[in-house]
Amino acid sequence: MSRTPRPHGGIRRTPFAGIRRMTLAAAVAATAVLFTAGPAAAHVEVESDDAQALAQNAELAISAESESGTAGISELRVILPKGIAPADVTYGEGPKGWKLTATKDGFTVKGAALKVGEDVEVSVVVRQLPDAKELVFKTLQTYGDGKVDRWIELDESGGDGHSHGHGNPAPVLKLKAAAPGAEPVSPSPSASESPSASPTPSAGKTEPSASPAAQATEDDDSGLSAGAWTGIGAGVIVVAGAVVYLVRRQSGAQE
Repeated sequence: MSRTPRPHGGIRRTPFAGIRRMTLAAAVAATAVLFTAGPAAAHVEVESDDAQALAQNAELAISAESESGTAGISELRVILPKGIAPADVTYGEGPKGWKLTATKDGFTVKGAALKVGEDVEVSVVVRQLPDAKELVFKTLQTYGDGKVDRWIELDESGGDGHSHGHGNPAPVLKLKAAAPGAEPVSPSPSASESPSASPTPSAGKTEPSASPAAQATEDDDSGLSAGAWTGIGAGVIVVAGAVVYLVRRQSGAQE
């Protein structure tokens, strides 16, 4: 009986070897996709149908995705780009009960914490957009448990408005060129106030740096506290009483 000769030096392969290689390649590709998409899974975006330089009464939609599995979103703090004053922003829509409050460099929209995992979307109206090609809205996203996601990193990828690396990119709004004949409107009255104007007490309390520890340090630097002065006064009285007692005792002994 004749046998078909096996090619000289050939290696006998099983069909399972190719399957194992394909499975391994698919697993590596899936892992790479997961690691690439992970950091960008949650983000904040700013969109507008009125995204045009010098557009007036432009409505901006700000959406923030939740990435906490234990607490809901309770606040968005937005730092406005150059050319938009806090007084130029009015509240549009948002979660029930949430309110807008102007800050020194932007505004906050906050209220009762949302359900865990629920995204938030708010809208604001800007009196006029500045004459620029793009606007960066740095945003701090706070949860009911105090955790803060800081979407403040600037995009260095080349200007497409999205980060191609890792981190927390700040939302960017691209603007079309201004319409023919469009001109800047006069600034808001509050925007033209002198920088030396003293802030109101309520505005000072909204700043993150005004913590109880910082206030205590400022009080200590300004001089001695009331308690310290009380202690010093009590010590002076005790010493004076002791001196009077000793003087009277010596006088009695001499008599």
